[in-house]
Amino acid sequence: MTVDTFAAEAQTDAVDTPEAALDSSAAVDSTTEAPAADASVDGPASSDDADSPETAAPVAEKPKKAPAKKAAPKKTKTLELTLTVTGTADGEWKAELKQGNSYIAKNLLVAAAAVSRAAKELHEDLSGPIDEVIDAAREQQAAKVAALEAELEAARKALAELDD
Repeated sequence: MTVDTFAAEAQTDAVDTPEAALDSSAAVDSTTEAPAADASVDGPASSDDADSPETAAPVAEKPKKAPAKKAAPKKTKTLELTLTVTGTADGEWKAELKQGNSYIAKNLLVAAAAVSRAAKELHEDLSGPIDEVIDAAREQQAAKVAALEAELEAARKALAELDD
């Protein structure tokens, strides 16, 4: 059996390289290399090879470093809440908050302005349609107020004619 002595010398050449390069080159499994004792199986080793500090020292001095383990990515727990906001044509808004099948809050009265602000904070695509609904309700309420004011004015005139 012959032993390749160049493998031991290749490790000594790496002394001039930075530590990071040594760590990556040291990742080679040392169990595949033949130990120095196996070299004497076929014949006696020369005294130059056995006494050479270049061949024996790097193997004994450099302990193998375990590869750094990366932390497993944390799985974030998903919390699912369902917020339902319902509006009527009269401008009355109600909210319900549900987690799974159970209600956390139910039939809460919410101001239209608060719904509009919340929609703007959440996303632009949400605020547009909600503002349209609120504007339509506002116009309907304004028409109702105008009709009631006209009716009130008619009732005042009728009351004034009765007093004369």
